[in-house]
Amino acid sequence: MDWKFFFAILFLLPSLAQAQQKSTFSKADSLRGSLNENRDWWDVLRYDLEVTPDYRSKSITGKTRISFTVTKRGTNRMQIDLQKPLVVDSVYLSVPGGDENKVIRKITFDRKQELNVFYCDLQLPDNEKTADLVVYYHGVPIEAKNAPWDGGWIWSSDSLGRPWMSVAVQGLGASAWYPCKDYQGDEPDNGASLTILVPDTLVAVGNGRLVQRSAFPETHMASYRWEVKNPINNYTIIPSIGKYVNWTDTLNGEQGVLDLSYWVLDYNLERSKYQFQQAKQMLRCFEYWFGPYPFYEDSYKLVDAPFLGMEHQSAVAYGNHYRNGYRGKDLSGTGWGSKWDFIIVHESGHEWFANNITTRDIADMWVHEGFTNYSETLYTEWLFGKQAGDEYNFGIRRNIKNDRPIIGPYGVNRSGSGDMYYKAGNMIHTIRKAIDDDEKFRQLLRGLNETFRHRVVATEDIERYITRKSGIDFSKTFDQYLRTTQVPKLEYRLSKKNNRLEYRWTNCVKGFNLPLVLNGKRYQVTTQWKRCSCCSADLQAWSAAQIEKLYYINAKQVSKP
Repeated sequence: MDWKFFFAILFLLPSLAQAQQKSTFSKADSLRGSLNENRDWWDVLRYDLEVTPDYRSKSITGKTRISFTVTKRGTNRMQIDLQKPLVVDSVYLSVPGGDENKVIRKITFDRKQELNVFYCDLQLPDNEKTADLVVYYHGVPIEAKNAPWDGGWIWSSDSLGRPWMSVAVQGLGASAWYPCKDYQGDEPDNGASLTILVPDTLVAVGNGRLVQRSAFPETHMASYRWEVKNPINNYTIIPSIGKYVNWTDTLNGEQGVLDLSYWVLDYNLERSKYQFQQAKQMLRCFEYWFGPYPFYEDSYKLVDAPFLGMEHQSAVAYGNHYRNGYRGKDLSGTGWGSKWDFIIVHESGHEWFANNITTRDIADMWVHEGFTNYSETLYTEWLFGKQAGDEYNFGIRRNIKNDRPIIGPYGVNRSGSGDMYYKAGNMIHTIRKAIDDDEKFRQLLRGLNETFRHRVVATEDIERYITRKSGIDFSKTFDQYLRTTQVPKLEYRLSKKNNRLEYRWTNCVKGFNLPLVLNGKRYQVTTQWKRCSCCSADLQAWSAAQIEKLYYINAKQVSKP
């Protein structure tokens, strides 16, 4: 067994390794990670991006149109994020004119390259509520060293030596390749478009639907314009460029016919037609548990990627080499994780948790990764039954480090521990067992996706919703698993002679009160010893090994003092 492989994973989050090494934060971190007087007075309505990559020089030229609305009056100074060494060429402001035409004027900007931002003094008229900022730029963007963990622009080649390009910037930030308001809490309300100009021997794929393809025979170039109608995370707007071919399918889903589109390298066509059959089963499972796929208007896509994978909204990046498991491995060590394609399941699960429900601050990324990690358990259960799901969930615990809290520092664009995957997934499983009503739990998950549809949230929003809908106060449970590294310990004493049981929590936050349901009986466990009388069958359920398989706790039978 490759233990080194399992415990070395810092899983699909590019900023984790950097965050572990860095304990102090700079002004640039705060400018990226929080609102300020140059960010909080305007809201992004839409992005319209144009990019032309040059494969040989590893450079790009681009144009970004940021449509925005004024949410409060104050300063007209606007912060735009763009990471060095990219260069701003010019900036224009476009506002509506009296004849409904746009009035465009060039404006000055103040570049703070060391802070990865530039500032524009817009001098908007008091009566103007909406406008467009248009930025022309160029340069050599940060190149990914080990995508998706160490992200950036990817200049790669396929197995036949032909150009293959893409981008992976979760954690690093979308401003690594285009100017934007690089803040997770502000998604473009009216969607985005991406126009990609490439040599006509290649195909360019973006998010949403292809709305236009134009050929330019005189320059041997072609442009592809893609569009999404729904709000979208900055970091998931991504071009994918290569020798792609396309095949399509449909799913009769909860909201009607969902278009399925698969963009794969030409030599992967037949393999994809076999492996991607799993997508339909996965989508049926997740619509059952989470509610309708959140982006019917934009379709569902899988796109061959020159890296492992990423949850690019409506264009999920796939690089698992058409194998089941995670690169052929079972992360749980139980055998169940080898029976389905990890990247199809995990990255598609993010369409609900990350893309539909998005956290305002990446300190709360457990909402993305914990629920999506748990989608793996639900999918295993969907295919093979509840016992298989329990076993998978228990198996992935061996990847938990308990090195630092799951929730990271706020306002500085930093996530918490990589335990946001496996530990948060086990916390959710623990909460499900404590609720002890699968239909109530299912409606809770569906309700989250309906209530917070296409919205940004904070941890507290999710905590309050789960407590309210379950009817159980899980506030101390969240504190325990998200804000400490302690694994709660259940101590219990059995007296089979008198059919008597005593139990309590230790190694936990003050007031920890996670209830346990064993053999159909509910126990209100607190940090104080409690005593009750039980029948023989109830006492048999009090086995440390059995309890630990259901709940992410340590359990120990102790002797009387």
